[in-house]
Amino acid sequence: SGPRGVRRPPSAVRKRNGLRTLSLESDGSRYRSAQEDISFERAWAMGMAGRVAEVGFEMRIGIVGRGKIGTTLARLLLPAGHEVWIANRRGPESLKDLVAELGPRAHAATVAQVAEAADVVIVAVPFGAFQDLPADLLGGKVVIDATNYVAERDGAIAAIEMGQSTSTEVLAAHLPGARVVKTFNSIFWEHLRDDGKPSGSLNRRALPLAGDDPDAKQAATQLLTDTGFDAVDAGALSQGRRFQRGTPPYVQRYTAGELADALNWTS
Repeated sequence: SGPRGVRRPPSAVRKRNGLRTLSLESDGSRYRSAQEDISFERAWAMGMAGRVAEVGFEMRIGIVGRGKIGTTLARLLLPAGHEVWIANRRGPESLKDLVAELGPRAHAATVAQVAEAADVVIVAVPFGAFQDLPADLLGGKVVIDATNYVAERDGAIAAIEMGQSTSTEVLAAHLPGARVVKTFNSIFWEHLRDDGKPSGSLNRRALPLAGDDPDAKQAATQLLTDTGFDAVDAGALSQGRRFQRGTPPYVQRYTAGELADALNWTS
């Protein structure tokens, strides 16, 4: 079973429609381009929205943070058939213009409303703000950590500085009932906006993910696919250290096979 409100398609349907996670054992095979004969916009509409409609794998996505990453994710996930709730520190009134631009499937909300409404909550704020997340409301939810720890900005955290914990493990400790996955942290927002390709495209860029809950990782893989990227599973949540800020895979434009190699090189 998948996250609450999410229907997991049969494996054959997942494969036919391009929902795939490359493990580190995969050979990183290449794909024929879907962009050689049609425009990206048309390929996206045919390859993404059509697939979601066929499979019925829509999710209610909450995004905490309306910065570049959060806003870009909203712009990518809405055309893929999902419904999006967005929250920030300034409150729903400050988001009215944005959601009006995004359309009727986008909603301005408080952080508490996002936590209650969403199947998956994406945390896209400066890491130091993680303590503002409502742990009591996020129990059982899939939480995607798209943050990066920057000591100069977030304040030094001893466990991270000493290598005893990753930033995502610190966030997960604050949300003990949540099913946390680390992904979307290792890409510049401009690349997130521009680099996505439909499933099956040649040299499609891949992004890593890490987590302890298989169903949560499946949901994260779905969102990576819907935003135009292959997924490479780095393993348990602790393995998010291999693609955090400052590591070789961080913000690099790798295909799935190349990313798997880079993760293997990173201790």
